[in-house]
Amino acid sequence: MPSRTGPGPSAPGILTDRTAARPRPPGARGAPVSAAASEPPPVPRRPTFFFRPLLWVGVLCAALFAFLTWQVAFDGPLRALDERFGRAVAHSPVPDALAEFFADLGNTVVALPVLALAALYAAWRGRRAAAARWWLPPLASLVTMAVVPALVVPVKTWLARPGPPEMAGGAHAGFFPSGHGATAAVAYGAVALLLAAPWAARPGRTHGPALAAAVGLLDLAVGIGLVRRAYHWPLDVLASWCLAGVLLAVCAAVCGRWADRPHSGRDGQPAAPSSSDAM
Repeated sequence: MPSRTGPGPSAPGILTDRTAARPRPPGARGAPVSAAASEPPPVPRRPTFFFRPLLWVGVLCAALFAFLTWQVAFDGPLRALDERFGRAVAHSPVPDALAEFFADLGNTVVALPVLALAALYAAWRGRRAAAARWWLPPLASLVTMAVVPALVVPVKTWLARPGPPEMAGGAHAGFFPSGHGATAAVAYGAVALLLAAPWAARPGRTHGPALAAAVGLLDLAVGIGLVRRAYHWPLDVLASWCLAGVLLAVCAAVCGRWADRPHSGRDGQPAAPSSSDAM
């Protein structure tokens, strides 16, 4: 007797319909993979401009500073050689006016305004480029500069090393390490770190090596001026450079650890660059 409802679906048809209705995982045969399921591209990280080498420089500078302090404190053979060399430089034919000019670059009235201007410029450039923690490098450089007298003055008081006898007005105690040398090295070294930041330089230009070479030559000129004018012994200046190397290494490590990270949005993805990045 024929059915009034007509023939029902066959078993293979039922299985086919159920299979078609069943959701398929992404990547299965015949199922297209959506673009949203793909992995996000890696976010390029900005290069940390000579931050890591400075860490090793800081360790070496700390070791050399400890060695020089030991030689000066206990009248080591290096101290006698240092005083003979200092007298030779003090009587060298370097012009007095030129030596005095470079020695004055270690004064706080000269070095601090230069550092302050560089910090303001770096902060302005970082804010304009929407850099992550743009305020940290300028703040770290100023704090590093403030630490210089807190370290130099106690060492000067403890060692109480007499100055060169050629110094005008007589030699007093407390010349190791050189405060002028440390001020110049830290201030101008921090300026180089600020100007070498990725957002402070123009796109496509790397000024790190050139700035480092310029600061090195400037510090050398300041040191020669200090010794030539009999304001310090050579080891006083060399120890101040070592101390500055430690402080700059710490400053660079702080900036490289925190200030060089890209922005992150709420979903963990990097934030879109602002319109000022293209300027």
